[in-house]
Amino acid sequence: MSANHNRPLSDVEIRVKALESLLVEKGLVDPAAVDALIDTYEHKVGPRNGAHVVAKAWMDPAYKARLLADGTAAIAELGYSGIQGEDMVVIESTPETHNVIVCTLCSCYPWPTLGLPPVWFKSAPYRSRVVSDPRGVLKEFGLELPEKMQVRVWDSTAELRYMVLPERPAGTEGMTEEQLAALVTRDSMIGVARVAVPGQEGART
Repeated sequence: MSANHNRPLSDVEIRVKALESLLVEKGLVDPAAVDALIDTYEHKVGPRNGAHVVAKAWMDPAYKARLLADGTAAIAELGYSGIQGEDMVVIESTPETHNVIVCTLCSCYPWPTLGLPPVWFKSAPYRSRVVSDPRGVLKEFGLELPEKMQVRVWDSTAELRYMVLPERPAGTEGMTEEQLAALVTRDSMIGVARVAVPGQEGART
């Protein structure tokens, strides 16, 4: 059981509950539909979709080639597509180049593969500073990169969204696709973290 299971509701949560109750009472919202929507984005459209894409690319060179050539089609092969993910470009981080994504205009984000966007991704400080000082921002996330490594920032738009294919960490050669997917975090697919096996530095949830 969560430690916050019995905590008092915040003012915002109380307002949301009241609004939901009113809409249900007036017959404007089906509570089952609300529950299904929440379940979809928490459990089906969450970052584990993207983690599956990454793990398959690490295991299957042919799939990886298709993913980098046409991200939209390759992601759709695994059943992940839809609103906010119609046009996808996947960019690969390597030992020489680290990639990070942002949306400087608003908060365009690939929902079908990464789930709900984190609050900080939508914040003005992140959106402006990651472009002008990417290394500084990454350091604040706990990620310090070698000086010789190039850092590239990719700006998503309403028409085009990016996803990072992070480097596969050393020591994972014998892992299955499922085990690899379990290592991949949302932040590593945004680029503010690197994938690491338990006990290594650089991993971030």
